[in-house]
Amino acid sequence: MLNRNIQPEIVDPVKFNIHLKSYEYFTLDNGIPVYALRAPEQEVAFVEWVFFAGNAYEGENMTASVTNYLLKNGTKNKTALAINEFFEFYGAYLNRSSQHETAVIRLHSLSKYLPQLLPVVTELFTESIFPEEELAVYKQNQKQSLEVNLKKCDFVANRLIDEYLFGFNHPYGRYASMADYDNLQRDNLIKFYDRHYINGKCVIFIAGNLPDDIESLLNKNFGSLLCNNQTAGIIDYTTKPEAKKTHVIINDKNGVQGAVRMARDFPNRHHPDFIKAHILNNILGGYFGSRLMSNIREDKGYTYGIHSFLQNNIHQSAWVISTEAGRDVCAATITETFKEMERLCNELVGEDELELVRNYMIGNILGDLDGPFQIIARWKNYILNNLDENYFNRTISTIKTITATELQKLATKYFDPEAFYQLTVI
Repeated sequence: MLNRNIQPEIVDPVKFNIHLKSYEYFTLDNGIPVYALRAPEQEVAFVEWVFFAGNAYEGENMTASVTNYLLKNGTKNKTALAINEFFEFYGAYLNRSSQHETAVIRLHSLSKYLPQLLPVVTELFTESIFPEEELAVYKQNQKQSLEVNLKKCDFVANRLIDEYLFGFNHPYGRYASMADYDNLQRDNLIKFYDRHYINGKCVIFIAGNLPDDIESLLNKNFGSLLCNNQTAGIIDYTTKPEAKKTHVIINDKNGVQGAVRMARDFPNRHHPDFIKAHILNNILGGYFGSRLMSNIREDKGYTYGIHSFLQNNIHQSAWVISTEAGRDVCAATITETFKEMERLCNELVGEDELELVRNYMIGNILGDLDGPFQIIARWKNYILNNLDENYFNRTISTIKTITATELQKLATKYFDPEAFYQLTVI
């Protein structure tokens, strides 16, 4: 029996030997790949269908995201209300979202109800009709939401910084306008649906307490679909970045707060610097104890929070610093951010700080591996980015062994002020 009078040993996360639990792999009759992770501890299951149907494949702006959103809003035999009531009856949650390259449908449910739920998901993939009245409601709601959001400096800044980095016609640089919603046509949604869902490329990720016959169950419902892992299409990733690097946008002349975005281009996960850059990023602004937080929040009091991150894109990434600050201190915030970058270029990171960041990052990874849904989500991220378990192992090894000298060289390489766009929206 556990003796609760004796304090358990405290072990730093970096001392753990972490492994990524492997998945089962099989294909359906039509070639759809399935990645499955069994975890019988709880009677729940998670299924995610990933279609290569993001905005990178669309012709008219917003077609991909609207098609994905309206998948739940009516089929040949069910209204939107009937679909929602069906999943609610079983205590299930069906959600969807659209990204740059991919669009997904996610199902959370009790494992025992998968045989009842999966046929209706199949119906969404083969018989959605995108009713005109549902599209009209969606357009009205989105235009009202956009009108409100365009008054917010952070919303405007998030749109513009990506346009500056990649160009508006790049998949990562597009955003919606009122005219885009007005121009949405049901016929275009149906064409996109037919090409990228009915006849598209699909991957399935599933985790939880899976039935013993899960392979035959998936095959029965999805193995005869036309989507058979064929090529999704060619994406034009040509970048046309903004020539001017410094921008100040007056969005609300009476506003008291401004949004600051600083960003530069950065390669994707296959670049040898990517994992190391994540560590440097955490030191700069990636967690609550970072240098930017210590300086700009704690010392200067310019903001409630500031953070930096590498964008989670498949083809190209970007290194971004993001914050909202008082209107009169936005320029000072940018100045102090460059000072912190300069410090990382000129001074070695102390061993205590580096060890703290090591433990923080390993601790985060341990948290991300807490449960089958989180583990399959990590595998999904690797698989869609054409990575494998070696990437996970390299990440752990790099976090544990990177030196202050390596970090300084990396900072010198990437923290060139001339490479960063500076955007202030007030």
